[in-house]
Amino acid sequence: MKKNIFISIQYLEIGGAERSLIGFLNAIDYTKYNVDLFVYKHTGEFFSLLPENVNLLPESKRYKALLSHIKDNIRSGFIDIAFAKVWGRIRWKLFNKTNDMEGKDDCSIFDYMFASTLPFLPDISSEKEYDLAISYLIPHRVVLKKVKAKKKIAWIHTDYSSIGINVKEELPVWSAYDNIITISESVSEGFCKCFPSLKKHLFPIENILSSVTIKQQASLFKPAQIETDADITRLCTIARFSYPKGIDRAVKIAFYLKEMNVKFKWYIVGYGSDENMIRNLIRELGMSEEFILLGKHDNPYPFLKACDIYVQPSRYEGKAVTVREALILGKPVVLTNFPTAKSHFEEGKDGIIVTNEEKQGATELGDFINDIEKREKIRTHIDNTEYSNEFEIEKLKQLI
Repeated sequence: MKKNIFISIQYLEIGGAERSLIGFLNAIDYTKYNVDLFVYKHTGEFFSLLPENVNLLPESKRYKALLSHIKDNIRSGFIDIAFAKVWGRIRWKLFNKTNDMEGKDDCSIFDYMFASTLPFLPDISSEKEYDLAISYLIPHRVVLKKVKAKKKIAWIHTDYSSIGINVKEELPVWSAYDNIITISESVSEGFCKCFPSLKKHLFPIENILSSVTIKQQASLFKPAQIETDADITRLCTIARFSYPKGIDRAVKIAFYLKEMNVKFKWYIVGYGSDENMIRNLIRELGMSEEFILLGKHDNPYPFLKACDIYVQPSRYEGKAVTVREALILGKPVVLTNFPTAKSHFEEGKDGIIVTNEEKQGATELGDFINDIEKREKIRTHIDNTEYSNEFEIEKLKQLI
């Protein structure tokens, strides 16, 4: 008999975790597994990429309300959820008053908000019991409390050593899962710094990517926006405009590259809450000709294919899906020295890691751009290496 799997995620908009879920779903053997996918809010470019064998469960208005503004909750009649969010914010502010979050991206607010709203959410599977329930992204409390399953697992997609959380509040949630999926060794290490007692719960499954699919998508069109001048080095970054992704740092690095008279164009495929700040910074530094925002694209691969080097300027990462996607398309990779950078590739063979200080980072990037021999040596290594890893799905059998 087929095993029944439940998976939950907030939405399917463009993002690394969402893209890795699509890879995971495409790798599943549907002759052996039935998959129910629960998405809180039925929005996002990746809905069109869902495999036809996946059973998309109906959208729930209450779960959708979790992702809406408090004012919208009140207008929609979800007064209980609105007040629960307010109470969650109050608890979060009290926590922040007594805990130093300096130097960390404070993510504890999300857990407080979801913990407060949990009593007002309906069960997702009151009648059906699954063989395996997967919480692919926060809030992990939902699958824990609202889904019936013989076994439950939760996914980690970020470096927990670089974010601010309330360890005491989150420990009981993580502890209740049978396994915690970690996408890299460095992500495991970061998680264990926060939750050392949960090391035995960790189970490694890398983000699943298909080289065949990515190369096919990359050849669908040729982007007219990309400069074709042979004397110009084309850099590419694919990311949300948010603090962790460091696009503001990239603008400053680009500014120093320009001062060094490096001939380049830097193309950014993405969107996000920091977009206005990024645009203002581009104007302030006079970088509108060199630092080009291409906007939101559900298929970023043709843009990546048309460029020469992929750059990930992040402040922290779990394991960036885009890095391996770039390698699959034969592009040397440049990373800033975020805590988990060395786990992303073979430094010196797949690309280089530059310092986090913008001016020095620009010098190191500029040297790499100008060192044609080194770049070609790296490209040769990349062309002779296989980066797809669909075999990772076999680990799912062990969990079930």
